[in-house]
Amino acid sequence: MDYDSYFSQALEQVKSEGRYRVFADISRRRGEFPRAWHHVQGGQREVTVWCSNDYLGMGQNPAVVKAMEKALHDVGAGSGGTRNISGTNHYHTLLESELAGLHGKEAALLFTSGYISNEATLSTLAKVLPGVTIVSDELNHASMIAGIRHGGGPKKIFKHNDVAHLDAVLSALDPDAPKIVAFESVYSMDGDIAPLHDICDVAQKHGAMTYLDEVHAVGMYGDTGGGVSERDQAAERIDIIEGTLAKAFGIMGGYITGNENIIDVVRSFAPSFIFTTSLSPVLAAGALASVRYLKQNQELRDCHQERAARLKTLLGEAGLPVMPSVSHIVPVFVGNAALCKQISDELLYDHGIYVQPINYPTVPRGTERLRFTPTPLHSDQMMAQLVQALDKVWIKYQLERAA
Repeated sequence: MDYDSYFSQALEQVKSEGRYRVFADISRRRGEFPRAWHHVQGGQREVTVWCSNDYLGMGQNPAVVKAMEKALHDVGAGSGGTRNISGTNHYHTLLESELAGLHGKEAALLFTSGYISNEATLSTLAKVLPGVTIVSDELNHASMIAGIRHGGGPKKIFKHNDVAHLDAVLSALDPDAPKIVAFESVYSMDGDIAPLHDICDVAQKHGAMTYLDEVHAVGMYGDTGGGVSERDQAAERIDIIEGTLAKAFGIMGGYITGNENIIDVVRSFAPSFIFTTSLSPVLAAGALASVRYLKQNQELRDCHQERAARLKTLLGEAGLPVMPSVSHIVPVFVGNAALCKQISDELLYDHGIYVQPINYPTVPRGTERLRFTPTPLHSDQMMAQLVQALDKVWIKYQLERAA
């Protein structure tokens, strides 16, 4: 059998649809973010990064870098094993305690990524709770969907942020059977935010647990960076709050928080936690420093919101089709996969602006977009250059303007 031909056909299908992904080879410049070097054949050129999930630039923060350097020299590079077998470093326990406190929960558990924390937790809950039905928002992240599927139990989908439909779905289930409502706070592709209290009201009415993904909100919302659940004073109503260390906190890893029994069950039964080497203590030390820093620095969050609002205003004034967003996410509609990739390439190579095309399966076909993530470190001059470049591209391709 010609196995390679099947692989080639699969790749050709993706390429023919304009969805083939090419990695941009960049080097972030410490202390100069969002400036970076783009490595191309024959050398390198300076670009401005507009699509980083390091929303607050904490991956470049001197306090974070210093903490990681100290940990590297104090305890070495790797953790040495799984959490159960020699891989629990003191930095892990300090970080878990800090994260539990951030969300007002009894305990926390670290994972190697936000994807794994969602997949491991939801699949484990589905297996531990007999007959549980997980009711999931239709736009939940792929990691949540994977966890629900791997759990192998019954699942139901409710329309995005539609509380009435959620109520109808839960009403149709056995009132005495266990249920979990799984949803996100900030949805990263559209930038909208879930009505947390309304969802909690419906879940409580039907005796359901609540599971909230705060990946795109931790560090950026709330008085101490606890996310939308802190901002909206809803954290105590949510059974499990999941987050990441790889976005606003600028490092790597994921986590869940909740009461001690829930955390202990996941710790004791989740294979992707039990059999995975733990995070490097260097990463844990950096994340710990980042969480502590952001708890005390509200001005960084305020600046971030101002920058996002400023960019939306500038794009709107230029007649560019910025999609409605109440969060820090700034999506610009394109609507065609191949064109979205072409525009992204042109911005990178002709204008020194790095923004990735967002195509299917990340978003539905026909809703392809450029997704901008302004940070507190993006200046007015950078924004003006971006809008000018987009305006030129829109003129060149005769693209539709905003009404």
